[in-house]
Amino acid sequence: MACVPILLLVFLTGCLGSHKVCSYHDILVHLNLTRDNEVYTTTRPVLDHTHPTVVRMDLALYAILAVIEKTQTFTPFIWIILMWNNERVSWDPAMFCGITELSIPKEMLWKPDLLITEMTDMDNASQSPYVYITYDGNVTFEEDLKVVSTCKMDVHKFPFDTQSCNITVMSILHSVSQLRLTPSSNSSRITQFTRRVMQTQGEWEFLSLAVTNELFVLGDQNWDQIIYTISMKRRPLLHVINFLLPVLFFLCLDLSSFLISDHRGDKLGFKVTVLLAISVLLLILNEILPSMSNRTPLIATYCIVIFAMMLLSLLETVLVTHLMEKDKAASPSSPASPAYPSSNSPSEKGCARCACVCDWLRSETPRDHLPMAEQVADGGPPGGDAHLWLMVLQELRELKGLALGWVRQAHGGHPGYWTRLAYRINVGFFIFYVAVALFFLTLMIKEWQS
Repeated sequence: MACVPILLLVFLTGCLGSHKVCSYHDILVHLNLTRDNEVYTTTRPVLDHTHPTVVRMDLALYAILAVIEKTQTFTPFIWIILMWNNERVSWDPAMFCGITELSIPKEMLWKPDLLITEMTDMDNASQSPYVYITYDGNVTFEEDLKVVSTCKMDVHKFPFDTQSCNITVMSILHSVSQLRLTPSSNSSRITQFTRRVMQTQGEWEFLSLAVTNELFVLGDQNWDQIIYTISMKRRPLLHVINFLLPVLFFLCLDLSSFLISDHRGDKLGFKVTVLLAISVLLLILNEILPSMSNRTPLIATYCIVIFAMMLLSLLETVLVTHLMEKDKAASPSSPASPAYPSSNSPSEKGCARCACVCDWLRSETPRDHLPMAEQVADGGPPGGDAHLWLMVLQELRELKGLALGWVRQAHGGHPGYWTRLAYRINVGFFIFYVAVALFFLTLMIKEWQS
C-alpha cells in the first residue's frame, strides 16, 4: 500500500514534465500561411467557386469633420468593420493549446474589393495593418477612414436645414453570384453606438444613421450595395447672430428713419447708408451659399425682400423730399414782405370776409384818385390833423398790399399744399411698410419651422 503514493507522484511528475508549449507561428506553419502563398491572396477563399462569399459589414461615425455647402462635400471620420469566412483557413484549437484566434498582416489574406462610391479624395488616415482570423475561418478586418465625399445638399432652409448624406459601399468586380454584402446591425443599433463613440460634431448635430441593403443593376449583372444615410442638423446660432439679426436690425433702423425730418437731407443719407450695409451682407451670403441649388434659399429671399423694401423706402423719401422742395419753391422768399402774408395773419382773415374791399383794393388806384393824400402832402385840410390823415393813408396802403398778396396766393396755390400731401404719403407708406414687414417676417418664420 505504501507504493501507491509513490506511483501517483511519479504519474503527476510525468504529466507536468510533458506540458506542451504552443505559439502562433505553429498555426501559420500548419496552415502554410505565408506572404508568398498565392493560394490565400489571389482568389476568393472558397473551395467551390459556386459558393458566394458573404461579407458582413458594420459602420459607425466617429466625427463630422466638415460640411461645405459651396462645393457640396461631406467629410466624416468613420469606423468600418468587415467579417467574412475563409474556407481555406481552419485548425483544431486542441492541437494548439486552445488557441482560437490570431492576428496576421492583412497582406497575407484575400480581402473583398469594396469601394465607397461617393469618395472624391484619397484617404490619408492611418490604417490598421492586421486582420483577425479564428479557428473556424472567420476573418475580421477593422479600419478607420477619413472620407471626403460628395453630398447632394438642399440649402433651401439654411441655416435651419437638415442634411442627409449617403455612404454607399459596394464591390467593384464581384457580382451577387460571387460576393454578397449584408449589414451586421440594424439602423437603431448603429445610431445608438454612433452616439456613444461620437467625438466631435462641430457646426452639425448628429441625428441618426440609417442602413439599407439594395441591388445595383447594370446590364445583366447585379451588385450588392449597402447605403448608410447620415442625417444631421445644422446648429443655426452662429448664422442667426452674425447674419439674420443684423439684417433685422437694419430693417428696424430703416423703420426708425421715418421719425427723421424730411426738410433736410439727413434722412436720405441715412437710408442710403443702411442700404449699402445690406449690400455688404448680401456679398457675405454669396460666399456661404452654393452657386447651384434646386430651390432658392429662404435666407436669400429674406435678404432680397428686405433689400427691396428698403429701396422702396428710399424712393419714397426722394419723392417726399421733392414735394417739400416744390412747396418751398412756391412759398415767398421773404416772410416779412407785405405781398405774401402768413396764413395766420388777421389782415388776411379780414380780407377774406370782405370780398368787396378786396376787389376794390385789387385795382391799381392812381394817386390822383386819393385827394386826401394830396391834401395831406400839401399840409392837410383846413382845420384837420395832417398827421392823423397820414397814418390813415398808410394803413390803407398796407391793407391794399395784404389783399393783393392774398389774391396772388389764391390764384397761385394754397400755401403748404405739397407739404401736406407729402405728409399724407409718408404716413400711408409707413403703415404699409410696417404691415408688409410684419407679414413677411411671420411668413419666413413659418417656412423655416415647417
